[in-house]
Amino acid sequence: MKRIIIYPGTFDPITLGHMDLVKRATRLFDTVILAVAGDSSKKSLFTYQERIDLCTEVLSDIDGLVVTGFRGLLANYAQQQNACALLRGLRAVSDFEFEFQLANMNRRLAPEIESLFLTPSEQYAFISSSLVKEVASLGGNITEFVHPLVAKALQDKYPS
Repeated sequence: MKRIIIYPGTFDPITLGHMDLVKRATRLFDTVILAVAGDSSKKSLFTYQERIDLCTEVLSDIDGLVVTGFRGLLANYAQQQNACALLRGLRAVSDFEFEFQLANMNRRLAPEIESLFLTPSEQYAFISSSLVKEVASLGGNITEFVHPLVAKALQDKYPS
């Protein structure tokens, strides 16, 4: 049986922390689906298609990875993909409460699908898409937080 895990998120933009989790998850599962959320209450800097394209480009060299977009309820999408698990990243204790609620809701909606949590490598533990966007918007150097293609896309969004 092929073991499939879904790593959902807005990835606005994808960071080196996200990439770290993807690489580690591909060592544990046959297939990792990085699923870019199209329906989110978050206000995105990048369009849905731009986020999918950036993720596809920066992760193109990783075997066992599929990048796709999805809309609607994550639990339904995971069932459609025959996933056995959902991957979520925990950077700090402050992430835990929200992720715990989300995991319990997903368990209620799709009890056959587990939620798994990974922490990023310590050099990425403080990085968030929101912080990266803030630093970029203020003209700061973001090259140590994101792939060069993402840095370029952010520079295009926030010209000096």
